[in-house]
Amino acid sequence: MVIALIVVALPAGSARAEAKKYKRTVEKVTVPDVYLINQDGKKVHLETLLKGDSPVVVDFIYGTCTTICPVLSAGYLNLQGKLEAKGQAVRLVSITIDPENDTPKVLKEYLKRYRAKPGWDFLTGSRADINTVMKAFNAYIPDKMSHYPLNLIRSPKDGSWVRLFGIMSSKEFLEEYQSVALVR
Repeated sequence: MVIALIVVALPAGSARAEAKKYKRTVEKVTVPDVYLINQDGKKVHLETLLKGDSPVVVDFIYGTCTTICPVLSAGYLNLQGKLEAKGQAVRLVSITIDPENDTPKVLKEYLKRYRAKPGWDFLTGSRADINTVMKAFNAYIPDKMSHYPLNLIRSPKDGSWVRLFGIMSSKEFLEEYQSVALVR
């Protein structure tokens, strides 16, 4: 009887392990008409940066985070590497939620620490502009310590955004990106 319980328990446990641990929704976002500053100290028109013929991935992180941000950044690094191995480029945009401390120098050091390749930009700006951007993406939090794992992928086909809330595996992140990239 004990053996039967073990055999019956294995499939249920395996099914739970395969369940997605993130929530996927598709949303419309009106990107605010703001200029932010990238890791090189250059003004960047956000709306222009996020448009184009290819998908764009956006997340909200900060340079001194030791919890969620390193996980999200490792996901960016893995996505860049996997797509580069296939001869594909990807546009990645991280937007700080701590503009008071995340200067262009801090952003540049952060990207260097994660071995970011060209195509990954980290943006800062005034607190007012950052709040406007976070609110537009439904990612506003009043306190950086309350932030959560969130990636958004813009579809070049219709400009909609796939919102991925939660922690994903590298495989899931790549599949989500490819599902957006292939919809043309």
